[in-house]
Amino acid sequence: MIGFIIAGLVIGLLARLLLPGRQRIGLLWTLVLGVLGSVVGGVVANAIGSGDIWELNVFGFVVAVIAAVVLLAVAERAGIGAGHDRRRLGH
Repeated sequence: MIGFIIAGLVIGLLARLLLPGRQRIGLLWTLVLGVLGSVVGGVVANAIGSGDIWELNVFGFVVAVIAAVVLLAVAERAGIGAGHDRRRLGH
């Protein structure tokens, strides 16, 4: 389980590095998106017969990073982690 969390954090950090611009999410959201990306990568790798869902392999890792980048882009568009916009409040 700890390995799964560490892999999710690494995948989330790689997604943040690959996505252009500054992301306004914290470490927790990076971890959540990385873990979700790693689950997607495991499912895709399992679907094509490359490995188990819980097994880390190269193909699953690449798919996990791509999925995490997509999830991060969607999260940014949804405004997750943006916090309060002070300009909107008139400050």
